[in-house]
Amino acid sequence: MIAVIVVRDGVLPQGADEAVAECGGRALLAGTSTAAAAADPTLLGVATEVVTCEIHGLGFRPAAYASVIAPLLASEPHVVLPGSPDGRDLAPRLAALLHRPLHAGAVSIEPGRIDLARKGSTELHRVSPGASFIATLQPGVRGVASSPPAATAHVVAVTSSEPQNATGSAGSDAAVLDVLPPDPASIDLGEAPRIVAAGAGLDGPARIEQLTSIGASIGASMGATRVVTDRGWVPHARQIGTTGVVVNPRLYLAFGISGAVQHTAGLGHPDHTISVNTDAHCPMMQLADLAIVADANATLDALEQLL
Repeated sequence: MIAVIVVRDGVLPQGADEAVAECGGRALLAGTSTAAAAADPTLLGVATEVVTCEIHGLGFRPAAYASVIAPLLASEPHVVLPGSPDGRDLAPRLAALLHRPLHAGAVSIEPGRIDLARKGSTELHRVSPGASFIATLQPGVRGVASSPPAATAHVVAVTSSEPQNATGSAGSDAAVLDVLPPDPASIDLGEAPRIVAAGAGLDGPARIEQLTSIGASIGASMGATRVVTDRGWVPHARQIGTTGVVVNPRLYLAFGISGAVQHTAGLGHPDHTISVNTDAHCPMMQLADLAIVADANATLDALEQLL
């Protein structure tokens, strides 16, 4: 199996390391500044065999990318992409060009068995794929055990042949009129680089609006624990945890969250975790890089004034 990862300006998408690990360390990085992406610490100890394909002058156009990448995959029967936005765009295009079935939303992929999450991840469907297939792996579900690399990944660069007419059987690309910056209030939590999260320690639903405003001031999205969503203060789409959205932000700020295992298991590995709680010994405080023993509500009031 080989993982196909779309790279934008050297940045790997969410779930790239998981897709590469699922494929035993084999990866094709396609896009811009792929050499920098190949050296990304995220792939350290995960990738063992990397092919980089630099694609210039196309922006990210899924049909055009598929036309460039498909010939490189002709001898690869099992292709896996992370279920990131770019991965979900590219996968069906590759499937069409290579005449293979697409198995989307997988949580586990092997050459002879694929487990697919269905009906909002409430059902697990196990299928026996054919001799060749394209599949997308849900980010944040598999996880990657951090371990020191046994050896540096072997990287091979290939030159892309930019297609003059990239429509073909992969279809045509939509014309991009404008690219809008992401709105922290509505961005998918699974893609959010910064998150401010509400827990049972908050004293009322008005705190959610306050937390959302504070998050917007620092470019962070608002999330919550199951207790808060069960109270009806926050839609379940903003629930973080194994029964909600699995996240992996760079910065995670937890306000009044005790840290039940169902919540912390869905946090991924944030670069920085800050927890505010009156209980200095709760699990969330033990996991935090910075644990602030204080009332979360009073802290939010102070932050609102500062911002």
